[in-house]
Amino acid sequence: MNIDKKVEKVLRRVQKPGRYAGGEWNAVRKDWVSTDLKMAFAFPDVYEVGMSHLGLQILYGSVNRRDDALMERVFAPWPDMEEQLRKAGLPLFSLESRRPLRDFDIVGFTLQYELSFTNILNMLDLGEIPMRSTERLTGAYPLVVAGGPCAFNPEPIAAFIDAFVIGEGEEAINDLLDTYHQWRMQGENRKQLLLRLAEIDGIYVPSLYQVQYNEKGEVKSVTTAAEGVPAVVKKRAVDNLDAVFYPTRQIVPAIEAVHDRAMLEVQRGCTRGCRFCQAGVIYRPVREKDPETLLRQARETLASTGWGEISLTSLSTSDYSQVRPLIEELTKRHSAERINVSLPSLRVDAFSVDLAKEVQKVRRSSLTFAPEAGTQRLRDVINKGVTENDLMAAVTSAFQGGWQAIKLYFMIGLPTETDEDLEGIAKLARRVLERGRETVRARGRLKVTVSVSSLVPKSHTVFQWEPQHSMEELRRKQEFLRRELRGRGLVFNWHDPEGSFLEAVLSRGDRKLGDAIEAAWRKGCRFDGWSEFFNLDRWLAAFDEVGIDPNNYAYRRYDYDDTLPWDHIGAGVNKKFLARDHRRAIAGEKTPDCRGGKCPGCGLCPSLEIKPRLAGGETIAPLQDVIQ
Repeated sequence: MNIDKKVEKVLRRVQKPGRYAGGEWNAVRKDWVSTDLKMAFAFPDVYEVGMSHLGLQILYGSVNRRDDALMERVFAPWPDMEEQLRKAGLPLFSLESRRPLRDFDIVGFTLQYELSFTNILNMLDLGEIPMRSTERLTGAYPLVVAGGPCAFNPEPIAAFIDAFVIGEGEEAINDLLDTYHQWRMQGENRKQLLLRLAEIDGIYVPSLYQVQYNEKGEVKSVTTAAEGVPAVVKKRAVDNLDAVFYPTRQIVPAIEAVHDRAMLEVQRGCTRGCRFCQAGVIYRPVREKDPETLLRQARETLASTGWGEISLTSLSTSDYSQVRPLIEELTKRHSAERINVSLPSLRVDAFSVDLAKEVQKVRRSSLTFAPEAGTQRLRDVINKGVTENDLMAAVTSAFQGGWQAIKLYFMIGLPTETDEDLEGIAKLARRVLERGRETVRARGRLKVTVSVSSLVPKSHTVFQWEPQHSMEELRRKQEFLRRELRGRGLVFNWHDPEGSFLEAVLSRGDRKLGDAIEAAWRKGCRFDGWSEFFNLDRWLAAFDEVGIDPNNYAYRRYDYDDTLPWDHIGAGVNKKFLARDHRRAIAGEKTPDCRGGKCPGCGLCPSLEIKPRLAGGETIAPLQDVIQ
């Protein structure tokens, strides 16, 4: 029986065969034999999640436009599919050609969240690729690379990955493919390939670095183990988004995805400077696209996909300097086609509500705002830059505009947080509900949903030195809020502290965690980001098996002069600035947004030699070269 017949037989036995069938609109299938370089984009989560990822669409289109290369997709198989693959003796295969992962030259994983790490190991195992990079030094195995937000602390999975792309991938991926091609033409060994890769800006090769530990088992230093390898790997960042490739023939999912719509990236980066936010650091500086570029990309994307909705994506879409004229022009050009424009991220202000009114003229769904903290004191600590008056002006405008459901996002476990701050969350939610009752006639339909997540201190952020609050304390705070938020019209949602604990361990960890991750996988851990599969007891048993105390990672408070496990990975923002801003946070002092014209001195622009760019090309702040 050939591979296609075996696959078809397996697909009849799984819950959603569309996850693995391929053949979607705009998918690219190139001739395998005549194409020189073969790369698999591996998303370590289920198809519906992976197909909502813009980075997949960008890299897929970028590689497949090359004459000498192809990129195919593979996603983490749901447990029913894994069972069928193992039972049938079938390897994990790509969607486009149904080739096993082992047949590709390069397998590239995207690291969107730490709780997908066991899925990476599972996909390598199912793809018949040795999990550890040391086991791939000999033999015709694919080069295993990874990139994405979690690559900014790559150490916990360093044992499994040959090379990491730090930062943005549009240009780096072509450098990677070119280098691989040159290496193969020279007939060199695997170690020489890794040395070549380490010479590329933004490429981190873990095997070329040595980690030394002190007597407490903490990281003492990370040093290079080969000549010509950079001591600090600086991230890659695209200078001009108008000039770089952007996919307008996006793949249309075969089954409903989490975000099933055309995606239009209006800008990259954020200037807000929220102290808990890793994305706000690793995607700096802000680079806006020109409105004409966006209008052209929107037209081409809608024409090639047939989607009825286009989402204006970025970390803070309402901060885009030309957002109102862009929305007005998109509406004008595409209203006859009944194209809906959506804004996934809104500021907490009336201006953002006015924008929402522009794009939701017919259907009023819920609006979401993120005050993040319940008191102004704590909002100043996290540098949120939002006041209660801002929120009340926004919700008043929303209720007057016809919205009857408001969602409020908060974080708990923030540095200096007290029960008074928690009371502030409940008071704020009740005030919003009362404003709705004063404004909306259909009071019975009013709903204010409060969702709280627990702070996970991330690398390269102002709070990277802070410990996470204990699971017991986070549960106490959740129960406190549950009691305070009872009543008609109020809904309270929260995240499991156990998952947040594991995320903190993995996001703050070092190389020693690799053994624990593999042990957890062998104990059956899969899809740890999904509540129905997450099992902390298995993870605790894995930590115990390899002699690691996970509390030392989640609950450790770092000193400013400690060597952090990720110090050799350069996000561009100066560590001295982060330390200074941490001191300001504890003192409750705010740091200015550089869009206001004052540079806070984070050091990124001179470090990367890239300036913030508004639509039209002008910069947004004077540059400060010295960190004070």
